[in-house]
Amino acid sequence: MVALGGMFSERSGIINIALEGIMVIGGLMGVIATQLMPAGSSAFAIVAVSVLAAAIAGMVYAGLLAFASINLNADQTIGGTALNLLATALAMVIANSASAKLDYSNRAFIYDFGPLTVNVFLFIGLVALILSYIVLYKTRLGLRLRACGEHPQAADSVGINVYKMRYIGVLISGVLGGIGGMAYIIPSVSSWNFEVGVSGAGFLALAVMIFGQWKPFRIFLAAVFFALFKSLANIASSIPFLAELGWTQNMYNMIPFIASMIILAFTSKKSRAPKAEGIPYD
Repeated sequence: MVALGGMFSERSGIINIALEGIMVIGGLMGVIATQLMPAGSSAFAIVAVSVLAAAIAGMVYAGLLAFASINLNADQTIGGTALNLLATALAMVIANSASAKLDYSNRAFIYDFGPLTVNVFLFIGLVALILSYIVLYKTRLGLRLRACGEHPQAADSVGINVYKMRYIGVLISGVLGGIGGMAYIIPSVSSWNFEVGVSGAGFLALAVMIFGQWKPFRIFLAAVFFALFKSLANIASSIPFLAELGWTQNMYNMIPFIASMIILAFTSKKSRAPKAEGIPYD
Protein backbone atom coordinates (compact mmCIF):
# COMPACT_ATOMS: atom_id res chain seq x y z
CA MET A 1 0.00 0.00 0.00
CA VAL A 2 2.80 2.42 0.86
CA ALA A 3 4.65 1.64 -2.38
CA LEU A 4 1.43 2.22 -4.32
CA GLY A 5 1.11 5.56 -2.56
CA GLY A 6 4.64 6.50 -3.56
CA MET A 7 3.80 5.50 -7.13
CA PHE A 8 0.93 8.02 -7.33
CA SER A 9 3.12 10.81 -5.99
CA GLU A 10 6.05 10.11 -8.30
CA ARG A 11 3.82 9.51 -11.32
CA SER A 12 2.61 13.08 -10.84
CA GLY A 13 6.21 14.33 -10.68
CA ILE A 14 6.85 14.64 -6.92
CA ILE A 15 9.50 12.47 -5.25
CA ASN A 16 8.04 11.24 -1.98
CA ILE A 17 10.91 10.46 0.37
CA ALA A 18 8.51 11.22 3.25
CA LEU A 19 6.74 7.83 3.08
CA GLU A 20 8.45 6.75 6.30
CA GLY A 21 7.13 9.81 8.16
CA ILE A 22 3.66 9.45 6.63
CA MET A 23 3.54 5.86 7.88
CA VAL A 24 4.49 6.97 11.39
CA ILE A 25 1.83 9.70 11.51
CA GLY A 26 -0.83 7.43 10.01
CA GLY A 27 0.00 4.64 12.44
CA LEU A 28 0.05 7.08 15.36
CA MET A 29 -3.40 8.50 14.60
CA GLY A 30 -4.80 5.06 13.82
CA VAL A 31 -3.62 3.67 17.15
CA ILE A 32 -4.97 6.69 19.05
CA ALA A 33 -8.34 6.35 17.28
CA THR A 34 -8.43 2.65 18.21
CA GLN A 35 -7.70 3.52 21.83
CA LEU A 36 -10.41 6.20 21.97
CA MET A 37 -13.22 4.02 20.61
CA PRO A 38 -15.90 3.47 23.31
CA ALA A 39 -16.10 0.10 25.01
CA GLY A 40 -18.56 -2.18 23.26
CA SER A 41 -17.98 -0.70 19.81
CA SER A 42 -18.40 -3.16 16.96
CA ALA A 43 -15.34 -4.50 15.15
CA PHE A 44 -16.51 -2.83 11.95
CA ALA A 45 -16.79 0.57 13.66
CA ILE A 46 -13.32 0.26 15.23
CA VAL A 47 -11.72 -0.69 11.91
CA ALA A 48 -13.60 1.95 9.90
CA VAL A 49 -12.90 4.84 12.28
CA SER A 50 -9.24 4.02 12.88
CA VAL A 51 -8.47 3.39 9.20
CA LEU A 52 -10.21 6.66 8.30
CA ALA A 53 -8.21 8.50 10.97
CA ALA A 54 -4.96 7.04 9.63
CA ALA A 55 -5.89 7.94 6.05
CA ILE A 56 -6.78 11.54 6.93
CA ALA A 57 -3.67 11.99 9.08
CA GLY A 58 -1.46 10.63 6.29
CA MET A 59 -3.14 12.88 3.73
CA VAL A 60 -2.74 16.00 5.88
CA TYR A 61 0.92 15.22 6.57
CA ALA A 62 1.58 14.55 2.87
CA GLY A 63 -0.04 17.93 2.21
CA LEU A 64 2.99 19.53 3.88
CA LEU A 65 5.26 17.91 1.29
CA ALA A 66 2.90 18.98 -1.50
CA PHE A 67 2.86 22.60 -0.33
CA ALA A 68 6.64 22.78 0.05
CA SER A 69 7.34 21.05 -3.26
CA ILE A 70 4.60 22.53 -5.47
CA ASN A 71 3.94 26.01 -4.09
CA LEU A 72 7.38 26.83 -2.69
CA ASN A 73 9.46 24.89 -5.25
CA ALA A 74 11.49 23.45 -2.38
CA ASP A 75 13.93 20.60 -2.90
CA GLN A 76 11.71 17.51 -2.70
CA THR A 77 14.33 15.17 -1.27
CA ILE A 78 15.30 17.55 1.53
CA GLY A 79 11.64 18.32 2.28
CA GLY A 80 10.79 14.62 2.51
CA THR A 81 13.76 13.93 4.77
CA ALA A 82 12.74 16.78 7.08
CA LEU A 83 9.20 15.39 7.31
CA ASN A 84 10.59 11.96 8.23
CA LEU A 85 12.56 13.47 11.11
CA LEU A 86 9.61 15.57 12.24
CA ALA A 87 7.21 12.61 12.23
CA THR A 88 9.31 10.47 14.56
CA ALA A 89 9.89 13.42 16.90
CA LEU A 90 6.18 14.27 16.91
CA ALA A 91 5.24 10.67 17.65
CA MET A 92 7.73 10.60 20.52
CA VAL A 93 6.31 13.78 22.06
CA ILE A 94 2.73 12.50 21.87
CA ALA A 95 3.63 9.01 23.09
CA ASN A 96 5.78 10.25 25.98
CA SER A 97 3.01 12.58 27.14
CA ALA A 98 1.11 9.43 28.07
CA SER A 99 3.70 6.67 28.52
CA ALA A 100 6.67 5.13 26.77
CA LYS A 101 4.34 2.90 24.80
CA LEU A 102 0.73 3.04 23.64
CA ASP A 103 -1.25 -0.15 24.33
CA TYR A 104 -4.33 -1.12 22.35
CA SER A 105 -6.40 -4.14 21.30
CA ASN A 106 -5.89 -5.38 17.75
CA ARG A 107 -8.51 -8.10 17.92
CA ALA A 108 -10.94 -6.24 15.63
CA PHE A 109 -8.36 -6.29 12.82
CA ILE A 110 -7.54 -10.02 12.90
CA TYR A 111 -9.69 -12.88 11.59
CA ASP A 112 -9.36 -16.64 11.75
CA PHE A 113 -10.38 -18.80 8.79
CA GLY A 114 -9.83 -22.32 10.07
CA PRO A 115 -6.05 -22.76 10.46
CA LEU A 116 -5.39 -19.51 8.60
CA THR A 117 -5.09 -16.16 10.37
CA VAL A 118 -5.35 -13.00 8.28
CA ASN A 119 -5.91 -9.32 9.00
CA VAL A 120 -8.23 -6.76 7.45
CA PHE A 121 -5.39 -4.92 5.73
CA LEU A 122 -4.92 -7.86 3.36
CA PHE A 123 -8.33 -7.11 1.86
CA ILE A 124 -7.82 -3.33 1.96
CA GLY A 125 -4.50 -3.82 0.18
CA LEU A 126 -6.01 -5.96 -2.59
CA VAL A 127 -8.79 -3.41 -3.13
CA ALA A 128 -6.18 -0.61 -3.20
CA LEU A 129 -4.16 -2.56 -5.79
CA ILE A 130 -7.13 -3.00 -8.14
CA LEU A 131 -8.33 0.58 -7.71
CA SER A 132 -4.80 1.90 -8.29
CA TYR A 133 -4.60 0.11 -11.62
CA ILE A 134 -8.05 1.33 -12.69
CA VAL A 135 -7.40 4.94 -11.65
CA LEU A 136 -3.94 5.10 -13.23
CA TYR A 137 -4.70 3.44 -16.57
CA LYS A 138 -8.46 3.54 -17.11
CA THR A 139 -9.50 7.06 -16.06
CA ARG A 140 -8.97 10.59 -17.30
CA LEU A 141 -7.49 11.48 -13.91
CA GLY A 142 -4.82 8.80 -14.28
CA LEU A 143 -3.91 9.92 -17.79
CA ARG A 144 -3.53 13.52 -16.64
CA LEU A 145 -1.55 12.45 -13.59
CA ARG A 146 0.91 10.50 -15.72
CA ALA A 147 1.18 13.36 -18.19
CA CYS A 148 2.18 15.75 -15.40
CA GLY A 149 4.93 13.37 -14.33
CA GLU A 150 6.28 12.84 -17.84
CA HIS A 151 5.91 16.22 -19.56
CA PRO A 152 4.13 18.88 -17.48
CA GLN A 153 4.69 21.59 -20.11
CA ALA A 154 2.74 19.56 -22.67
CA ALA A 155 0.00 18.85 -20.12
CA ASP A 156 -0.24 22.54 -19.24
CA SER A 157 -0.46 23.50 -22.91
CA VAL A 158 -3.74 21.57 -23.28
CA GLY A 159 -5.30 23.06 -20.16
CA ILE A 160 -4.39 20.53 -17.47
CA ASN A 161 -3.72 22.12 -14.09
CA VAL A 162 -0.30 20.66 -13.23
CA TYR A 163 -0.35 21.98 -9.66
CA LYS A 164 -3.74 20.38 -9.02
CA MET A 165 -2.70 17.02 -10.48
CA ARG A 166 0.48 16.95 -8.43
CA TYR A 167 -1.45 17.80 -5.27
CA ILE A 168 -3.84 14.92 -6.00
CA GLY A 169 -0.94 12.51 -6.53
CA VAL A 170 0.78 13.48 -3.26
CA LEU A 171 -2.45 13.42 -1.25
CA ILE A 172 -3.34 9.96 -2.56
CA SER A 173 0.13 8.82 -1.48
CA GLY A 174 -0.62 10.24 1.97
CA VAL A 175 -3.88 8.28 2.25
CA LEU A 176 -2.27 4.97 1.23
CA GLY A 177 0.87 5.65 3.27
CA GLY A 178 -1.16 6.47 6.39
CA ILE A 179 -3.19 3.26 6.11
CA GLY A 180 0.03 1.39 5.36
CA GLY A 181 1.48 2.67 8.63
CA MET A 182 -1.43 1.09 10.48
CA ALA A 183 -1.08 -2.11 8.48
CA TYR A 184 2.56 -2.37 9.53
CA ILE A 185 1.87 -1.84 13.24
CA ILE A 186 -1.55 -2.89 14.48
CA PRO A 187 -1.97 -6.53 13.29
CA SER A 188 1.43 -7.68 14.53
CA VAL A 189 1.64 -6.11 18.00
CA SER A 190 -0.68 -4.72 20.67
CA SER A 191 1.86 -2.25 22.06
CA TRP A 192 3.89 0.08 19.86
CA ASN A 193 7.12 1.75 20.89
CA PHE A 194 7.25 5.02 18.96
CA GLU A 195 11.02 5.36 19.44
CA VAL A 196 11.60 2.92 16.57
CA GLY A 197 8.95 4.44 14.29
CA VAL A 198 8.27 1.93 11.52
CA SER A 199 11.86 0.63 11.39
CA GLY A 200 12.66 1.76 7.86
CA ALA A 201 9.57 0.22 6.24
CA GLY A 202 8.90 3.45 4.35
CA PHE A 203 12.33 3.30 2.70
CA LEU A 204 11.78 -0.38 1.89
CA ALA A 205 8.49 0.67 0.24
CA LEU A 206 10.49 3.07 -1.95
CA ALA A 207 12.71 0.18 -3.03
CA VAL A 208 9.62 -1.93 -3.78
CA MET A 209 8.17 0.93 -5.84
CA ILE A 210 11.37 1.32 -7.90
CA PHE A 211 11.79 -2.45 -8.31
CA GLY A 212 8.15 -2.53 -9.46
CA GLN A 213 8.88 0.15 -12.09
CA TRP A 214 6.13 2.47 -10.84
CA LYS A 215 3.45 0.03 -12.07
CA PRO A 216 0.75 -1.36 -9.71
CA PHE A 217 0.95 -5.10 -10.43
CA ARG A 218 4.74 -5.11 -10.70
CA ILE A 219 4.80 -3.36 -7.32
CA PHE A 220 2.56 -6.12 -5.98
CA LEU A 221 4.99 -8.80 -7.19
CA ALA A 222 7.97 -6.88 -5.81
CA ALA A 223 6.23 -6.56 -2.44
CA VAL A 224 5.57 -10.32 -2.33
CA PHE A 225 9.21 -10.95 -3.23
CA PHE A 226 10.46 -8.83 -0.33
CA ALA A 227 7.81 -10.28 1.98
CA LEU A 228 9.24 -13.76 1.42
CA PHE A 229 12.61 -12.57 2.70
CA LYS A 230 10.95 -10.73 5.59
CA SER A 231 9.05 -13.85 6.66
CA LEU A 232 12.27 -15.86 6.98
CA ALA A 233 12.90 -14.10 10.32
CA ASN A 234 9.80 -15.79 11.73
CA ILE A 235 10.07 -19.25 10.21
CA ALA A 236 13.83 -19.84 9.94
CA SER A 237 14.00 -21.80 13.20
CA SER A 238 11.45 -24.32 11.88
CA ILE A 239 13.33 -24.99 8.62
CA PRO A 240 16.18 -27.48 9.30
CA PHE A 241 18.85 -26.22 6.88
CA LEU A 242 18.23 -22.57 7.89
CA ALA A 243 18.24 -23.41 11.60
CA GLU A 244 21.68 -25.02 11.16
CA LEU A 245 23.12 -21.70 10.00
CA GLY A 246 22.66 -20.30 13.51
CA TRP A 247 21.69 -16.83 12.28
CA THR A 248 19.87 -14.53 14.68
CA GLN A 249 16.45 -13.05 13.91
CA ASN A 250 18.06 -9.64 13.42
CA MET A 251 20.19 -11.02 10.61
CA TYR A 252 17.09 -12.29 8.82
CA ASN A 253 15.41 -8.92 9.37
CA MET A 254 18.31 -7.33 7.49
CA ILE A 255 17.83 -9.54 4.43
CA PRO A 256 15.05 -7.46 2.77
CA PHE A 257 17.21 -4.33 2.93
CA ILE A 258 20.30 -6.14 1.65
CA ALA A 259 18.25 -7.72 -1.12
CA SER A 260 16.83 -4.32 -2.08
CA MET A 261 20.32 -2.82 -2.43
CA ILE A 262 21.60 -5.71 -4.53
CA ILE A 263 18.53 -5.79 -6.77
CA LEU A 264 18.46 -2.03 -7.29
CA ALA A 265 22.17 -2.06 -8.10
CA PHE A 266 21.52 -4.46 -10.98
CA THR A 267 18.19 -3.04 -12.17
CA SER A 268 18.59 0.73 -11.67
CA LYS A 269 20.09 1.24 -15.17
CA LYS A 270 16.94 -0.18 -16.74
CA SER A 271 14.56 1.75 -14.48
CA ARG A 272 12.30 4.22 -16.26
CA ALA A 273 11.24 6.76 -13.67
CA PRO A 274 8.79 9.51 -14.67
CA LYS A 275 10.87 12.01 -16.66
CA ALA A 276 9.74 15.13 -14.79
CA GLU A 277 10.09 13.52 -11.35
CA GLY A 278 11.73 15.83 -8.84
CA ILE A 279 11.73 18.84 -11.16
CA PRO A 280 9.74 21.84 -9.82
CA TYR A 281 7.20 23.19 -12.33
CA ASP A 282 6.53 26.88 -12.74
